[in-house]
Amino acid sequence: MTGAFEQPAFGETCRPSSLARGYILDLDGTIYLGDALLPGARRFVETLQALERNVLFLSNNPTRTPAEYVSKLSRLGIPVDPDQILTTVDTMTSWLLLHHPGATVFPIAEQPLIDALQASGIAISDDPTRIDIVIASYDRLFDYRKLQIAFDAIRTYGRAFLVATNPDRFCPFPGGRGEPDAGAIIGAVEGCTGARLQQNTGKPDRFMLEAALNRLGLTASDCVMIGDRLATDIRMALDAGMPSALVLTGDATRDDLATLEPKAMPTWVLERIDQVLPEDVTVQLPTRA
Repeated sequence: MTGAFEQPAFGETCRPSSLARGYILDLDGTIYLGDALLPGARRFVETLQALERNVLFLSNNPTRTPAEYVSKLSRLGIPVDPDQILTTVDTMTSWLLLHHPGATVFPIAEQPLIDALQASGIAISDDPTRIDIVIASYDRLFDYRKLQIAFDAIRTYGRAFLVATNPDRFCPFPGGRGEPDAGAIIGAVEGCTGARLQQNTGKPDRFMLEAALNRLGLTASDCVMIGDRLATDIRMALDAGMPSALVLTGDATRDDLATLEPKAMPTWVLERIDQVLPEDVTVQLPTRA
């Protein structure tokens, strides 16, 4: 189908009846889970590429570079360009340069964010008397030393405030497992300092949405947000009035939907990502995963 995208009422659970101009896709839990491609993901992306639709992959995970995401997707049979990947490493760096140029930061983070900050000329310090901003991020090397530095910068010296790359409490793994994400770091810093998070640059914050739309050159009404998390993927779309598709291949379940108010419902709820395609497009696809 090539006509204008038809926007239904929120809460509809059948599949879309028309194509959008752009698709913003979550990765973990939506395209893949761990190192396994999810059913329908390759067919879905290949079809959008064949139909020349704009596709952007959006991730709250700041522990990988865009090049690493490109490599992983390529291994899974989905070749993409680096400019089709937008992560919270990009948005945090952009936000700091836009709103706090010249600030000295202390990133509780892994190497991809640290490298990006350094490459952008953003000053980094672990001296609490110099730190202006503490960045809470997904950090699997988090320890008491880092927490103490954040505590001193925010509470002891009263000069720093807290921001975060993303609010996710955990990163999902196959088999229902997971590991603590940036939300755990936020909680630790807030818990000991009494401070409250001042800015999140990942989903569902509008800063990430605007970065995604600018990358695509489209408006919110031109796009569909597809993801597996109600609190980040779907919340971001709802706040922007953007059509959204919740896929039940990752975090959210139908039980989670049972308690939602109608205004908090995604536009569509689907079992797998290729069901976001209208039926008359799907029948033209070859049989593959």
